[in-house]
Amino acid sequence: MSLTYDDIAEQQADMVRLLLPYLRAPLPDGQVILGLLPPPPPSEAVRIAVGPGPGEDHENMTVWEIPLRADARTEDLLGGDDVLALVRALHTGTQIFSSSRMSTVMGMPLVRVDPTRVRPASPDGADGMLTILRTLVCPWTEEQPEPRLRGFLQRDPDRLRLYLDREEDPAVVAAADVRPSGALTALLAALPSLVEETGGPPEGDPHCSRLVDLTSW
Repeated sequence: MSLTYDDIAEQQADMVRLLLPYLRAPLPDGQVILGLLPPPPPSEAVRIAVGPGPGEDHENMTVWEIPLRADARTEDLLGGDDVLALVRALHTGTQIFSSSRMSTVMGMPLVRVDPTRVRPASPDGADGMLTILRTLVCPWTEEQPEPRLRGFLQRDPDRLRLYLDREEDPAVVAAADVRPSGALTALLAALPSLVEETGGPPEGDPHCSRLVDLTSW
């Protein structure tokens, strides 16, 4: 059976869950993961946004676009651990990329990574411990909440962009800007209906078809 965009969307959503514990965990050079972005369909990739750590200037961010299918001859997709190993390797030592692999997205440098040219970093000592504890506390389930979280991006200390879809229509991604310091209980309860009923053009964000500003909620 050949891969469909539904398979890619599901893998992106699963990767969000797997990588969340590493949010703000320092990479080898001190940078941190600040977002995971779903590229527009039919792209078989994921975009990882990295930048300076807490309290630093978030303008100096980089987006790594990593193909989810490293080998076009197979239907095997990279998982969250695979992508994390590549991102760690990209932040170890000096990396040189040709101009043909570089562009910009949302004002950030975008680098298209060739996984065959990057030697993945080895897991660190905490990875296995995290896997054990995460499995015991949050057993894996294929069912996800509706709307489904496909990605996120933090560009300011108190502004978080959420990328959401519904499994029956994964090509339509809505984004919502929220304020982490706000009334989160009320916001999360109302989020599904707010995303469905409101919103406008995404204004330069190619990762979504509609954007809802909920920072004043």
